[in-house]
Amino acid sequence: MDWLWDHMWESWLALAVVLGVLELVSLDLFLVMLAGGALVGAVTALVGGPIALQAVLALVSAVGLLGVIRPGVVRRLHSGPDLKTGAEALIGKRATVLRELVHGRPGRVKIGGEEWTAEPYDEDDRIEAGEVVDVVQIKGATAYVLRVHRLGS
Repeated sequence: MDWLWDHMWESWLALAVVLGVLELVSLDLFLVMLAGGALVGAVTALVGGPIALQAVLALVSAVGLLGVIRPGVVRRLHSGPDLKTGAEALIGKRATVLRELVHGRPGRVKIGGEEWTAEPYDEDDRIEAGEVVDVVQIKGATAYVLRVHRLGS
């Protein structure tokens, strides 16, 4: 027991390593935060802080890591990319006008190899066949598109 008191920083470091290894089994990001607190205790012991101060700083830092760092890390790990499927995945895609588009009289566009009924998003726009457009909205089976403006035109 005397060795433990004489080698306090090594004891804190060993505790941090054990908690880190156990975290590899649990993968809950709980034990690694406690290991961070143990590392703070090890640094405090290494600079000669009393045992009570080591314990308090280790506890405060572990609770701080659990309360401040862990929630953000867990949220980021558990959130994935937004998966867009079906018609929603076509929004933002480029299309080619196959048949003239006029508001109130749908035409046809080709979006990614598929033909769609389409109308201009801007009610006053008339888009000729062969023009390149962007899909901005899909309602039912109709794509609403905007003309792509090119530089110099």
